[in-house]
Amino acid sequence: MQRYETQRRRAYIVRLIIAQLIVTLVGMIAGYLFGQAAGLLSVLLGALVAFLPQVFFIQRMGVLRSTRPSQAAMRLFRAEAGKFGLTVALFVAVFVIVPPSNPTFFFYAYVAVVLTHWLTPWLIPKKANV
Repeated sequence: MQRYETQRRRAYIVRLIIAQLIVTLVGMIAGYLFGQAAGLLSVLLGALVAFLPQVFFIQRMGVLRSTRPSQAAMRLFRAEAGKFGLTVALFVAVFVIVPPSNPTFFFYAYVAVVLTHWLTPWLIPKKANV
């Protein structure tokens, strides 16, 4: 049986992912309306560059499983370093392999998905019964 803290973290992560997908979808719609298919692709690439390193961090940090807190600091440093490296690699890959035709949409989507992490706590009720 999972501990309460693990369940609470899982609920937060699910809400975060849903919020990020909604932000991405709204951005893709706006990108299509203002920039046609090129704007839509730029928004999608920007959202993926922000989203994939966060998924890596969650997986590497072991947020969704109950683990010993004694190694939490080491896991945090490794996960954050991996997230940073993956972000840099994805930026390089996007600009070399598939250069976004509209960098404005690309960076707006990237920033919007990253900032969604800060706004998600508002989606969690104060007295969560998970």
